[in-house]
Amino acid sequence: MAGLQGLQALQGSAGRQQGPTGVIRRWQAVAIGTLFGLGFLGLLLYTTGAPHPVSALGAGVMIACATTVAGALVGFLFGIPHVLGGGTGAPNAAGSTTSTSTANSAPLSGQYIANTNLEQVSDWLTKLLLGVGLSQLGSIWQGARQLGRALSPALGGRTDATPFAAALVLYFVILGFLGGWLATRLLLAGALTRADGAALHLFTSAQEQLKEGNEVGAEDLRVQAMGRLGKFAHQAGQPGPAQRAASVSQVAEVRAGAKRSPATPDEVRGLFASDDEGLRLQALALTQGNAALGDFESVLEYIEHPRSAFEHYNALLAARGMLSRLGRDQRMRLRTAVINQLLAPDGIPDASDRRWIAERILAKLDAIGHVPAARPSGV
Repeated sequence: MAGLQGLQALQGSAGRQQGPTGVIRRWQAVAIGTLFGLGFLGLLLYTTGAPHPVSALGAGVMIACATTVAGALVGFLFGIPHVLGGGTGAPNAAGSTTSTSTANSAPLSGQYIANTNLEQVSDWLTKLLLGVGLSQLGSIWQGARQLGRALSPALGGRTDATPFAAALVLYFVILGFLGGWLATRLLLAGALTRADGAALHLFTSAQEQLKEGNEVGAEDLRVQAMGRLGKFAHQAGQPGPAQRAASVSQVAEVRAGAKRSPATPDEVRGLFASDDEGLRLQALALTQGNAALGDFESVLEYIEHPRSAFEHYNALLAARGMLSRLGRDQRMRLRTAVINQLLAPDGIPDASDRRWIAERILAKLDAIGHVPAARPSGV
């Protein structure tokens, strides 16, 4: 009973802590609804005296909606949050973080930073709008009058339609701007923070995998993190219509326990030849976690003739983990197969996680040596 009372007290305390936030949000919703309601109420009252009230009301509603959307777009541009540079450090290719001095200097090869293209476009458009607005400040009133005269016929064409149309546009533009700015500041910043936090967690997990000697697992986690940051237009390593999320977790679990697995290379070779996708993925996962169990010919076959993008991605990861065990002829064959997949029209697409892994394989092969470093154009 005492435990139940304590739980109820804790829940009551949490409710009291969340109370002010809920009240503020309710008041915000009431304020926004009231402002929109007052605007549309004024429009309704005005159009009742028009020669064609229904037509004038419809035109007024469309004018209000269009100006609200325009104002919200400008508010969105002004409200886009900026990415903090330096101080926190940026994860690098090994999954670690760079210092403030490194982050503020020229980016090193292999560093991952947040994509700030939208932020840069927002800054450019904001400065452009401010510059144009300030330079045309003297003609704003004249432009408002011309806009009111152009819209007045749609609102009934009365003598007072011109100032009403100008006031309608101004009211809903300002309301849309405030709504767009507030929504962007309150919602977009939180969404970006959550996405970056998930990516940072993946980078940290990749660093832990690297410390444990699991290079393939670390590579997979880094690719997932970059996918969270929007670096890839095509992601074969994430769950899609062709495979369930369980397949991804299954591969990770089997790969983590591959070095303790009692499976033999012959058994893994048999899994590669199976018609069951789950067994084939198990063979790829075992190869990723323990290259000694892998069968090079099977992995090469999966790279040259992939059955699905997901299996192709995992075959490339498996090849990535086998590089140090391959002979010269095997490395040359693997290099040829990867390059062919990069150049084929229906092969590895640009801006994809598979292309990232393929290029890492080629870079590793070049670093190992005894393989010609020259690559065809486009690779």
